Amino acid sequence: MSFPFVQHPPLDRRAFMAYFSQLGLASTLLPGVLWSQANAAERPEITAQMIATAEQIAGIEFTEAERETIARGLNRLPDNYAQLRDLPITNAVPPAFQFNPVVPGMTFETDHRPFPALAGPAREVPANIGDIAFWTVADLARALQARRITSTALTAMYLDRLKRLDPILKCVVTLTEDRAIAQAKQADEEIAAGKYRGPLHGIPWGAKDLLAVKGHPTTWGAEPYRHQVIDTDAAVVQRLDEAGAVLVAKLSLGSLAQGDVWFGGRTNCPWDPERGSSGSSAGPCAATAAGLVAFAIGSETMGSIVSPSTVNGVTGLRPTFGRISRHGAMALSWTMDKLGPICRSAEDCALVFNAIHGPDGVDTSVSDHPFNWSPDIDLKKLRIGYVKSAMEPTGEDRSHLRRCVETMTTLGVPLIPIELPEFPVGALNFILTVEAAAVFDDLTRSNRDDLLTEQHATAWPNTFRRMHFVPAVEYIQANRARTLLMQQMHGAIKDIDVYMAPSAHQLLMTNLTGHPQICLPSGFNDQGTPTSVSFVGRLYAEAELIAVARAFQMATDYHLQHPEINA
Repeated sequence: MSFPFVQHPPLDRRAFMAYFSQLGLASTLLPGVLWSQANAAERPEITAQMIATAEQIAGIEFTEAERETIARGLNRLPDNYAQLRDLPITNAVPPAFQFNPVVPGMTFETDHRPFPALAGPAREVPANIGDIAFWTVADLARALQARRITSTALTAMYLDRLKRLDPILKCVVTLTEDRAIAQAKQADEEIAAGKYRGPLHGIPWGAKDLLAVKGHPTTWGAEPYRHQVIDTDAAVVQRLDEAGAVLVAKLSLGSLAQGDVWFGGRTNCPWDPERGSSGSSAGPCAATAAGLVAFAIGSETMGSIVSPSTVNGVTGLRPTFGRISRHGAMALSWTMDKLGPICRSAEDCALVFNAIHGPDGVDTSVSDHPFNWSPDIDLKKLRIGYVKSAMEPTGEDRSHLRRCVETMTTLGVPLIPIELPEFPVGALNFILTVEAAAVFDDLTRSNRDDLLTEQHATAWPNTFRRMHFVPAVEYIQANRARTLLMQQMHGAIKDIDVYMAPSAHQLLMTNLTGHPQICLPSGFNDQGTPTSVSFVGRLYAEAELIAVARAFQMATDYHLQHPEINA
């Protein structure tokens, strides 16, 4: 194909893509490829002067002779880049390397023990089914197994709440009503026939809309992908289907997993709808808190489960990196992305995590470690620490943190004071953003990034643009520094099983090292909105981590509070 309209100097990229859009051809070709091919003959030669200017970006200095040699070598590379950009590399294709959070000296349990049956009697179901909207998964499961309620009735109730309350919360991207009704009907038939699959059988849930579901849009919360349909079910969707759970809705996330603003508006907090839900698991957390679903699946790269769990007063589990398959989930950072359950209790997180963890043979970053859950573990047999300087603050009013320490003390747990490594963690933040820029390179090159709702200086479009100028050497060096951080973190917590900390404390650090964290409500602030505390565990030790969180919740009632929201 020839391009007789290519001008001299070459046509501006935006103008070129706009022209082709008018011809109705731009969307049929790999974004950015046409522009690069059309301008190949007129590509400006890289000169020694350009190298001298670029040295200021890279923080390095060369001689004039070295610059001339560098320029000659760089002038040979654009053809290689163009060939690579012609390849159909979709969001689902990971790089040929993987992050492993394990450092030398770590040992892990290897025996897989059976998951214990859900104990306890079924609660009486009130005449008004809406009164059970805030029941835990465990309570709903007991009622379903005892056939005191049907999945069909439960699903209809949650669908009704989703429809009525979404105009206030803006947490629903797509209702999966037909799918849900069919799944609920099947669940009722199987339970009636004695074919009970387990505690998620017949339980309605919601998926963060970065998880692919066949036959439904998977929008990633972003206008450029608003009508995208991926012809597969994400691995976690498949696992939950196998467990008999009922998918009722695909829930909002901030555009491309940043914040709480998406193409449908801002997702709001049910405790205060004038306030955003935080992100990026904004919809899953708001919907769970508001009693629109029994549980949800969210994702975290650097706070996207912990932050909205705090704001919405729900219990969110960010598992160890490599615990749950990300197949069928939007990639943002291959070495940091994690999926996890968002629930109303720690015990519910255990029930959901048990159904979705483990290798699937597709996401090769997932390792096969046991989840030997015991809800009534003897806390005195665990070594439980707390970040003393952060949990006992002076000056500002953070009394809820001090109360959390007191609660653990009343349980007879001798808390061990610890401090985390002093490390320039913030300097490693660009590991995430460089990977994200690579994931969405085609979005930047095609100029479709202009379609994203937010365009401020720190929004994704400008971040992706900036990250194109981070030297590859610096990215590799940052990952070497990450190894040092992992080693120091292991040294700091190797003598404890779980530690307690403010939820946002060293959030980047623990996401970089891959440690699991569970965030749970710890009270309310002066504005009447929730506060939280978190427990962080050893790698792959979710069983102990969740058990400690459950013990905390058995001694408090913060997780039982819910917002009054009506429409």
